[in-house]
Amino acid sequence: MASISSRRSVMTLFSAADCADSHRVRIVLAEKDITVDVLNINPDDKPDDLAELNPYNTTPTLIDRDLVLYDARIIMEYLDERFPHPPLMPVDPVTRAHSRLALFRIEKDWFSLIADIESGDDKLASQARKILRESVLSAAEVFAIKPYFLSDEYTLVDCTIAPVLWRLPKYGIDVPAKQGKPILKYMERVFSRDGFQQSLSKVEKAIRP
Repeated sequence: MASISSRRSVMTLFSAADCADSHRVRIVLAEKDITVDVLNINPDDKPDDLAELNPYNTTPTLIDRDLVLYDARIIMEYLDERFPHPPLMPVDPVTRAHSRLALFRIEKDWFSLIADIESGDDKLASQARKILRESVLSAAEVFAIKPYFLSDEYTLVDCTIAPVLWRLPKYGIDVPAKQGKPILKYMERVFSRDGFQQSLSKVEKAIRP
């Protein structure tokens, strides 16, 4: 493993072009303007290097010199600590804990549904699509409280929510103008950020032409 990582002088990210987990890592990299070599791989034809570096053979996988990381949230928090400006997590321990809890809930409640929607099982996908739509719309009041998700500042929580909301058209999920007004305003605010726009792969850009 060390020999493979040592061949790479620049930070490297193994990323799938239409993977929500990879996308949220790319958002963090763009927000912090980190120099990185992004290798967009084909999930059906993964390079041998990836399996040697990551025992789960999954994306995203980050290589930083001799360090190899392969969980999206671990990668995001590492990047935020390694490159502290601009900060994407609160400094206060209590507020930081709330942010981590929000991250946990989004992963548990939304990202698990994405896996079901993309599973290829029509019945499972239909049920997951319905649950995801209801869950997103039920959070409308929360999106209205602050400019960003429960925060005045853009955080890793927003970096995690944005890829899900960006993919709603792909999943056939609509956000009604009246019921979802706070969500639509949030989406406009987050999607217009330079970091978000720079993070998009060609495949992701095509979701919302």
